[in-house]
Amino acid sequence: MVKSVQGVSFFEAAKQSLSSLTFSLITPNRIGEYGAKALYYKKEHRKKILFLNFAGNFYQLLVTLVLGCIGILYLPNYYDRLDIYTEWIIVVVLAILVAFVLATFLIKKIKWLQRVKEFWKLQNNRSVLLLAFLRYLVFSHQFYFLLMIFEVDIAYIDAMACITSMYLIASIVPMLSLFDVALKGSVSVFVFSWLGYVQFAPILATVSLMWILNFAIPALLGSYFVLTFKPIKDE
Repeated sequence: MVKSVQGVSFFEAAKQSLSSLTFSLITPNRIGEYGAKALYYKKEHRKKILFLNFAGNFYQLLVTLVLGCIGILYLPNYYDRLDIYTEWIIVVVLAILVAFVLATFLIKKIKWLQRVKEFWKLQNNRSVLLLAFLRYLVFSHQFYFLLMIFEVDIAYIDAMACITSMYLIASIVPMLSLFDVALKGSVSVFVFSWLGYVQFAPILATVSLMWILNFAIPALLGSYFVLTFKPIKDE
């Protein structure tokens, strides 16, 4: 995404991603990541870097919302015990769709929002959306395969419905990244209990291992780049 600003190597991109992950350790919903990545660029580029980072996270959230809503809507159709949730789930889904429609309308009507459009290139948007979708497939199936390793007896479609629902619920709850494992663990136990699954140890073990592989280890690697970070000097 930052190629429109300046070219970066794979190693440089990885360094920025890992160090910003470490920076976001004590910020709600990893908001510290925005400022951390911008520090790697000159002052005149930082606003654009902030926006590009926002755009990437927006697409990831969009994928999480859409697939999460599909997962939540799947559950009541197959489990009578969830009928009481159907109405409010439909309301939430409709509210999200209306919000996106209104946002699209406002961008066309409000002048200052039109300035945002210069950052958006159709080809780039499609690529980022595709990457966000592929990333979601990777970590959701990583969760599923870990469940299989821990011998959780659950059908694939049921497991994916629970996993996507868990990520949706966890994404809308403000929480320090450091305690992300506790949030996802409690939400996972809650969601899987909808299916009558009461063996919580394998689920909590899966969530913990996911946190170690995808957050703790990368944050530890990123700490090296944080300690050796040298601010960009503006000319």
